[in-house]
Formats: sequence, C-alpha cells, structure tokens
Amino acid sequence: MRNPIVCLRHNLTVVCCSIVFITGCHTPDDYDKIFNNPLLYSNTVHELNTVVMGNNFGPIIASRNYLYAAIAGYEVIAAGHPKEYASLGGQLHGLGTVPAPAAGEKINYGLAALLAYCKLGEAVTFPEGSMRTYTDSLKKMAKEHGMPADMYSNSLAYADTVAAAIMRWSKKDRYLETRGAPEYTVKDSPGRWVPTPPAYASAMEPHWSTIRYVVMDSIDQFIPPPPLPFNVTDKNSPYYKEVKLIQNKVDSLTQEESFIAEFWDDNPFKLNVSGHLMFGTKKFSPGGHWMSITGIAAEKAKADLPTTATAYAKTAIALFDAFIQCWNVKYIYNTARPETVIDKYFDPNWRPHLQTPPFPEYTCGHCTISAAASEALTSVFGDNFSYTDTTELEFGINKRSFSSFREAALETMDSRFFGGIHFRYSTVVSNRMGKQIGELVATRLKMKK
Repeated sequence: MRNPIVCLRHNLTVVCCSIVFITGCHTPDDYDKIFNNPLLYSNTVHELNTVVMGNNFGPIIASRNYLYAAIAGYEVIAAGHPKEYASLGGQLHGLGTVPAPAAGEKINYGLAALLAYCKLGEAVTFPEGSMRTYTDSLKKMAKEHGMPADMYSNSLAYADTVAAAIMRWSKKDRYLETRGAPEYTVKDSPGRWVPTPPAYASAMEPHWSTIRYVVMDSIDQFIPPPPLPFNVTDKNSPYYKEVKLIQNKVDSLTQEESFIAEFWDDNPFKLNVSGHLMFGTKKFSPGGHWMSITGIAAEKAKADLPTTATAYAKTAIALFDAFIQCWNVKYIYNTARPETVIDKYFDPNWRPHLQTPPFPEYTCGHCTISAAASEALTSVFGDNFSYTDTTELEFGINKRSFSSFREAALETMDSRFFGGIHFRYSTVVSNRMGKQIGELVATRLKMKK
C-alpha cells in the first residue's frame, strides 16, 4: 500500500478530490472541510520535505526549515483554538508573544496555517518563492471552493502576520553568523576525524553548536561521557574491540540487517561512483523521515488538524534541539569514523555498507534525533502505537512496521551499526541522550490546555 501522503503530493487537484471523497459529497462551499482536513496539512509538510531534498540541504539545516515552518503553522492553529491550545510564545527561548487575530475577524485557520507553514518553510533557508506554485494552488483552491472574499483576505493577512513574527524570531538564532564562521581544520592525527570516500567532503556544520536551542537549558545539559580512548594496538582495549566488532558485523550482514541499514540510511545526497561516472541520488534526511512518520501516525490515529499540527511542531522542536546537542558533542571530540580507522590500521579495502557522512563519529546524529522524535510523538499519540512506515516507498525501499515510536528509534541504533558508520557503543549513548532531550520537550512544553 502506498503512503497516502506520497500519493497526494504532486497535484493539489488530486488532494482536493481525495479530501472531498473523505469528508462527503462535493458542494460549492466545502472550503472549510478541505482546509481543516489534516491530510492536506501532512501533504504540505511532504511538499516542504520534497523542496528540502531537491535543494540538497543537509539534515542539520533541514531541521531548521522544519522547526520554523511547524511552529508558524501551529501558532495559527493555536490562535484558532484558544480554549484548547496554548501558544509557544514565552515557552521557547527568544520567542515572545505571537500576535493574536483581531476579535470577531472571520479567518479560516486551516488555510492560514498552511500558508504560514509554507512561508517559513521556504524563507528561513531558501530563496523566496521556492513553494510559490504550491501556495498559489492552495489559494486557488480556497476561491474555487467558495471561501468568502473577506475570510480569504483575512486568512492571508493573519498568515502573513504570524509568519512575520516567527521570521523575526528565526533571524536571531545565529544561523547567518555560522555561514561566515571559519572552516573546520582537518588534522590527520590518530583517532581524529578526516574526510572519507568517495566525496572526501569537508566537515558539515562544525559551528552548529552556536545555534540558539529552543527548549534545552544549555548545550551541556545532556552531555554524554567522553568517547572510548583511541587504541588500535591493544586487543583487549574497549576501542579495539569496538573496531573489530563493527568490521566483522559489516562483513557478515544478513539480508534483514542490510535492509534495516538501508531503510534508515536517509542519506540526502549519496554520491554514486562507477568508474569515471559520478552521480548523486537523493532521499529524505533523517529529520525528514521523522516528519513523514509524524504524518503517517496522524493519519492512522485519525487525528484532527490541531492534534496533527501539534505533533509536527513538537517533533520538529525535538529534532532541532537534538541536532544542536549532538553536533556540539561531535565537534568537541572530533572522532574518526570506523571506515577511516579500519582502512588505515586493519584492511585498506574495507568499506562500510552505507556511505559515511561528512562529520565526526561520536555521537550518532540519527540515533540522537530519532530517540528525541520518538519521545515527542509518544507524548502525542501514546506508547505502543503501532504503525507501518511507508516513507521509503517512493525511493524504492519497502515499508516496515513497528509496535511503537521507541522501537523505531532503537532500530536506528542497529541501522547505523549494521551500516558500518557508527560504533555500537556510540549508538547506545546517542539513543540515551536523544531520549533525554525528547522527554524534556514532551514534558516542558504546554501546548494542549
């Protein structure tokens, strides 16, 4: 079965027809049913996911797009349901009061939330207009399905008001400062990170720890213990045993283990090399994968629009802070990848099952953010929430079922180890750190009253 969000993502006419089918017979004034259907909100998130992927943004920067877009969308929805949902203003670092709508003003909060989401999703990183075709289609749909002119104009105006407030907040997160920060200095010393084949790309986002976190109290709040001391000579040392453990595992993967690694690969740009030919293939990043899981969960739970917007916002916040914490640790220790160590000291022809990403090994990004996201989603949909993850179908990878979000997060630990890109102990430490961040987000944020 194909992911319903994937099926609907290309053509808003298909989206509209599907929503009309779900909500009842078509009438000239069915705009409210259309824009308050959570499936359209999930489709819009998928649209941003596709734009992020198409522009080759790495997973860390992508988390910034998801964060501000999801918060903008949520703030509009919260304003439309003030008795049930609370603004995040005053709850997130640096975010003040978000403007409320004028009393008595007719607004379609579903349309306004989608437009605010799109405006922030593209504007925090992309050139303005990256999602214009999509937003124009939303506006056209509103008119064609009978939205009154005053409600239409008020909805657009309120979307712009909230978007402007979130945009002002986003510009103070020190992202622009990191664009001009010094490049990472590569030092080829034992145990230290160096670029890896085939691209030998420079270190990704070495200054991300300076980005403003939104819920954590500090980037040292959940700091893990130091990595194992580098040692490739003593066969009894913990580090040596970790190196041989991952080397032997990759050399003897079962079909199931290979599939797990590939299912969670989430490499946004894999460089394929065949002789003198090089080409890239794209997939959603780790954060994008969890945005997709959020939509799948909301659809399975038959969640309403406010619950769906809440789930996306809470998950995006957990992802964002988890990336900051993880990247802080990565560039404190700058540890070498298994590929570097094994090639240099044990087997020059050894290659991991997955392509090694361009940043230090300890700690594991995917394991950290997955654990954080799983706690955020558990706080919305409950524990033991079974679902089938169909995210990867559009990339030719089969679906996979889980009994809970936490089970999925635990499997990302296996995936990075099976893939040969993270030592086993690193994945365990990272899951623990991500879980703590996710728990903080889930318990500290007061969204539903």
